[in-house]
Amino acid sequence: MSYRRTIKLVCGFAGGSAVLVAAAESRGYFGDTQGERAGQWSRFNILQAAQPATWSAGNHTVASTRHAWDFNWDKRDSSTLLTNGKKKENTSEDPSSEQENGKPKATRNILLIRHSQYNLSGNGDHERILTPLGSVPCREQAELTGQRLAALGLKYDIMVYSTMARATETANIISKYLPGVELVSCDLLREGAPIEPVPPVNHWKPDAVQYHEDGARIEAAFRRYIHRADPKQKEDSYEIIVCHANVIRYFVCRALQFPPEGWLRMGLNNGSITWLTVRPSGRVALRTLGDSGFMPPDKLTRT
Repeated sequence: MSYRRTIKLVCGFAGGSAVLVAAAESRGYFGDTQGERAGQWSRFNILQAAQPATWSAGNHTVASTRHAWDFNWDKRDSSTLLTNGKKKENTSEDPSSEQENGKPKATRNILLIRHSQYNLSGNGDHERILTPLGSVPCREQAELTGQRLAALGLKYDIMVYSTMARATETANIISKYLPGVELVSCDLLREGAPIEPVPPVNHWKPDAVQYHEDGARIEAAFRRYIHRADPKQKEDSYEIIVCHANVIRYFVCRALQFPPEGWLRMGLNNGSITWLTVRPSGRVALRTLGDSGFMPPDKLTRT
């Protein structure tokens, strides 16, 4: 088999790492000629060595290690909806037409905003407000986030925000750039400990009671705000939620059906934008995670 043909075949089966090994073999870079090595190593041996443990010559695929996507993750799949605990009985209307009318048709875009940097030395929530700390004007972070949201040119339907001081103040600053957008506060969005992280960390160890209480509340917030559109919604929507890093990271894991205990493996800058899209079918996409590229480097913080 020619050198060029060997490389082409290896590229099709193994990828770059195996190409280097096969090329080295064919050129005699291991210290002997191709003919001398033919009795010791075959090209298929090299291919096998370059593959993951789950690779097989029969299908050339890597076996999945996770469960299939649950399309009814938000319990709003029209084919499984119940009325008064029982499936809808046939009426004079065509059942297929009734089911079609009950299907969501619009896409929900949910923009999750992390609050700006706040006074870390404050005693209690009422003192943990946005104030200039050192060389970083915390309020300016919120101003930049508001400008960015306005520049996107989207028609925002509502802005929901956590009732904690730092999130409330961030939302109020952002709202100056989005006139006419309704503001609604929600206690469920307050910061907390959603679930014990894996792997564990040494610098932050809430007790079991906090996980139990905060976890239930944050999960309730997820179920309230992260789901597909109502069938009555005709147009795509754009909704803003101003809250906290732990809440946003937990939402992302749950929405993408990743293990929720992995939430602490991600980091979010203050004032950053995380954008989730929920399709009528129940598919979820993460368009951006912690986007803060619209801020100058000297305004970036992660506290």
